[in-house]
Amino acid sequence: MLRGVMVAAAMLAAVPAIAGEMSGDEAKRWVTGKLFSYNCFEGTRGAGRVFADGSVIGTIQFQGSGPVRRAFLPANTLQVKGGTVCASVKGLPIEPCFNLVKTDTNSFRGAVSGLGFAYCDFRHSNPRALMVERVSERPAEKPMALRPSLSAAE
Repeated sequence: MLRGVMVAAAMLAAVPAIAGEMSGDEAKRWVTGKLFSYNCFEGTRGAGRVFADGSVIGTIQFQGSGPVRRAFLPANTLQVKGGTVCASVKGLPIEPCFNLVKTDTNSFRGAVSGLGFAYCDFRHSNPRALMVERVSERPAEKPMALRPSLSAAE
């Protein structure tokens, strides 16, 4: 009985580390350098990597249809301000900030502050695992035909 209570207490103590709202600094440490795929509330999807300088490189497919396009946001686009993550995008009249909530050990939801319906779900992707998965999905190829070796009769 005591053992069960201890296990339950340990699991509850671990919950904040797995799920919950992230501060700007925590989000920066957790996200920087990792590849994330994302799906947004209105169908937009893609993948990208955030770098320590606040730049982003990735792909985007608007509303889940049409061409997949490369996306690049320059250094200092994403910045930690007042404990939250904000985006500074040239041409936007506002600087949106985001509520970032860790949903499990590999995922989080980012929503525009004040607009909870406008969100994207992000999932950490291991590029090596994706590469292995894609290679294993390929149909078996014929071995490359090699030139026959020269025989002594020739």
